[in-house]
Amino acid sequence: MNTFQESLARALQLVAEGDAALFEIVARSLSVSGVACILACIFGLMLGGWLAVARFPARAAVVTVLNTFLAIPSVVVGLVVYLLLSRSGPLGFLGWLFSFKAMVVAQVLLVLPLCTALTRQVVEDAERANGEQLQSLGACGPLRSLLLALDERYALMTVLLTCFGRAVSEVGAVMIVGGNIEGFTRVMTTAIALETSKGDLPLAMGLGLILLTVVLGLNAAIALIARWRGAHTEGLALAGGNA
Repeated sequence: MNTFQESLARALQLVAEGDAALFEIVARSLSVSGVACILACIFGLMLGGWLAVARFPARAAVVTVLNTFLAIPSVVVGLVVYLLLSRSGPLGFLGWLFSFKAMVVAQVLLVLPLCTALTRQVVEDAERANGEQLQSLGACGPLRSLLLALDERYALMTVLLTCFGRAVSEVGAVMIVGGNIEGFTRVMTTAIALETSKGDLPLAMGLGLILLTVVLGLNAAIALIARWRGAHTEGLALAGGNA
């Protein structure tokens, strides 16, 4: 067998046998991304919903800046967080650099603009369709935003899954602020980069297979939610027609 086949066979064996080192990295990676997504999406959903219905002079500029942050390189975010948390930085007294908390902070800053921008777009589209009717019924901006978000809950669920996918597949920021320390801050993406450079291809491929499985699961969930949303909308349309 060639190197690829041997590495793939060994990688599958590691996954099947439940290799402790491999699944420790997987668990840490999912924990960091999960906590980061929860924190980022709490604020992102609120900010995006508010921005969708708010009207103020600088709104267009705010939306432009927000969309710009969608394309910011993860290494830049990592550098900023590193400078903030370093001993000479303004938040150095926290002692968070090269820790779980530092990686969470970096991923929050990466995911927050994505969640805010996607939520704004979803709620703003709903606002164009139904906002005037809600406003005529006396719904103020915050209440209108909440009602529209609840109505678009299936679309917002896909936003949450997309944010988790962004976080779990990120490598640059967590490598800078986490340090890729074995047993403490090593996650799937940083471990794949390190083990590949060391020549430990089976472990790298095993982690890669699990990461691909996670991403595939997220995409399948998004597709399933989209189908549920379409079926729900069609059901409501049929019920309205029969009435």
